Amino acid sequence: MAPTRIIGIRHGESTFNAHHRATGRDPGHIDARLSELGHRQAAAAREAMRQIPFELVVTSPLTRAIQTTMGIFEEHPAKPRMLVEVLHRECQESSCDVGRAASVLAEEFPDFDVGHLPEIWWHDADEVQAKGYPVEPPHLFDQRVAGFREWLRARPETTIAVVGHSTFFYHLTGQWLANCEAIEIDLDVEPQLRAYA
Repeated sequence: MAPTRIIGIRHGESTFNAHHRATGRDPGHIDARLSELGHRQAAAAREAMRQIPFELVVTSPLTRAIQTTMGIFEEHPAKPRMLVEVLHRECQESSCDVGRAASVLAEEFPDFDVGHLPEIWWHDADEVQAKGYPVEPPHLFDQRVAGFREWLRARPETTIAVVGHSTFFYHLTGQWLANCEAIEIDLDVEPQLRAYA
């Protein structure tokens, strides 16, 4: 039985977002953290999410998503289960989308169980961008989006929050989200997307 309500929430502004917006260039921020504004955005989103009795919060293992999850849900009255899932990490096409080892995340975020993740959980194949970062091929990304849709369908919880990323949510829902913007996800609606550039 598919969940009855799924809400996607994009992470708050990251240091990568702030720098890229200002310069148009990739600043080389591996697994970028939230900026000060990003922390404020997560805090501002907390009140709206408090009203929803979430059973599960599933977050991407990228640091900006984990930090957003902490900012929004750490003191949520429903005390939802927190789960780190790698399927809905961002499409890897910039430095900020390259992750850090699961053991490093476990040390930095001891309240989040990452023991089920492989040590290297991001795309680490041979196709390499000119800047030196591995770039995830579109067909592999599309497989992840489809896989996450099925993963959500199989969940037993009725109310789920998904903390994730702009490009991933676009491919899942057909809508681009601003930092800390939320969207209701209908698993039965597959978006019609523009072709890859």
